[in-house]
Amino acid sequence: MKKWRWLVLVMSVFLTTGLALASSGHEHGDQEPKKVGILLVAFGSSEASAQVSFDNIDKKVKAAYPDIPVRWAFTSYIIREKLAKQGKQLDSPEIALAKMLDEKFTHVAVQSLHTIGGAEYHDLRKTVGAFRSLGGFQKVILGYPLMATQKDMARTVDAILATIPKQRKKNEAVVLMGHGTHHPSNAFYAALMFQLQLTDSNIFVGTVEGYPDVELIKKMILKKKIKTAYLLPFMSVAGDHAKNDMAGDEPDSWKSIFTQAGIQCVPILKGTAEFDAFVDIWVDHAGGPLGHF
Repeated sequence: MKKWRWLVLVMSVFLTTGLALASSGHEHGDQEPKKVGILLVAFGSSEASAQVSFDNIDKKVKAAYPDIPVRWAFTSYIIREKLAKQGKQLDSPEIALAKMLDEKFTHVAVQSLHTIGGAEYHDLRKTVGAFRSLGGFQKVILGYPLMATQKDMARTVDAILATIPKQRKKNEAVVLMGHGTHHPSNAFYAALMFQLQLTDSNIFVGTVEGYPDVELIKKMILKKKIKTAYLLPFMSVAGDHAKNDMAGDEPDSWKSIFTQAGIQCVPILKGTAEFDAFVDIWVDHAGGPLGHF
């Protein structure tokens, strides 16, 4: 599988470079009329229920920047393949940028829809850097993910506090399930929990593939003798991870693990991008690159 993924990556690079060179048969730079575009880049999801999150982001970005064309790309090859079998074509960031180059866009704001600046985000940085080196665009700039600065963290804390289910009582836990990453930026999750607990000590942040993990969060909840926990995905979409890893009925789901420990669970299947309080942060980040055009 790894060899196949590398082959796909190499082919994408060659295709990207070929399109870029074909588009630059004449001189770019100031001779090209200025044409600004936005490329929204998410990990992606094949779950139909996730579309509500993407639709909300799309709507908010277009409302904020009504005169700028918006394109989309998914970083996950597996998700793109699944969608292709459903008759839905989503481009990789490389192909999407190559197409925008072919459409004679001169300035592109690539806006990450990731939660933290993890491995996926840094792969996207490399892609944007490669296109910058190609020289086809006058400017191509990458916007920050949801949390990149302390200001972002503070806004995210406010967004979480504002979107906690109204019926939740103060002596009940709120558990946010992030994805997690092997990248050093995984530390954002623990930092987020620390800052949330300065306001509400019964809010916890765990990850599927990083630290803090579900076992640590369970121990923290049991230590406080909390009997009920609201489970919320701390991901832009309530996709496969939310439905299965968080709220599924399998023995290794968070709901099952907490229930087995005597903690009653209330799963909330809503991604962060369904709430304007989170989307507004991504929308504002897109304004960073656009402000340089």
